[in-house]
Amino acid sequence: MLKQRLIHPMILEALSAAGHGAKVLITDGNYPASTKLGPNALCVYLNLEHGKLTVTEVLDVLLTAIPVESAAVMVPESGPEPPIFSEFRARLRDVEWVELGRFEFYEEASDPDVCLTIVTGDQRLYANILLTIGVVPPAR
Repeated sequence: MLKQRLIHPMILEALSAAGHGAKVLITDGNYPASTKLGPNALCVYLNLEHGKLTVTEVLDVLLTAIPVESAAVMVPESGPEPPIFSEFRARLRDVEWVELGRFEFYEEASDPDVCLTIVTGDQRLYANILLTIGVVPPAR
């Protein structure tokens, strides 16, 4: 039994095999994961019901396990910024922020560098985030 927060065996396996520059996609319940899956990505479905689990719940746990150097989000063509973005920024304060249009985001999220796609039941609009794994500094 593990004592850490992240205990999902498939997610742990994918993250332990990933390295610097690998990417992790966390999607909302509307994302077309089955048709936009990267060729090297393991897809894990955590969408038990509408609204559960949320992208931010998954993000909170992943941040206890991996360093993140950048995050990309899908922005709407027009209108105000989605409210979920402020929640992402609060969690990723010192992380490079990249905004992509819908189809640019799909292209990035289907890239061979994506090692893991986690599908949630989050119903918030534009609650998709693509994380690039950073570097674990040497032990001192």
